[in-house]
Amino acid sequence: MGGVGRRPGEEDGRGSADVSGASGSAADLVAVLTRRGLTIAVAESLTGGLLVAELIAVPGASVVVRGGVVAYATDLKAELLGVDADLLAASGPIHPDVARQMADGVRRRLGADIGIATTGVAGPDSQDGHAPGEVWLGFAIGGDVTAVGLALGGDRESIRRDTVSESLSRLRDLLPE
Repeated sequence: MGGVGRRPGEEDGRGSADVSGASGSAADLVAVLTRRGLTIAVAESLTGGLLVAELIAVPGASVVVRGGVVAYATDLKAELLGVDADLLAASGPIHPDVARQMADGVRRRLGADIGIATTGVAGPDSQDGHAPGEVWLGFAIGGDVTAVGLALGGDRESIRRDTVSESLSRLRDLLPE
């Protein structure tokens, strides 16, 4: 369990999990967004609300967090977030374009500067031919909409937690100084 809360390949030197990793990343992100006067909205599938919960656990987060949408069922991704229903029918929910559309949809619908989205397979079973740990993150920063793929290992809980940690870290890296 040594990798929870850190990027793949990073170590804390003790061989154990860094319990504050995700919270530290969330606090850093909230501070950066606050300094820049930016707001964020979150769309989640496999993380089921963990990402927005991590953000709002930070004191002062209400200044930057507009809200979150948990669209766990595939049809809700179209209904609540505006993901193209034909894309979902053809490719399913685990696809980079779905992540992009979720991020852009939540940004627009909740009136935020930034949208972030998570979709993928937490396991323990595969879904529609996608293995546990296949995750797509979507980021909508203004008009720039991107997706990042992850291949995570571990059990269901660690995949969900690592998705939260990676989401926060990758978004922080995408924000220009």
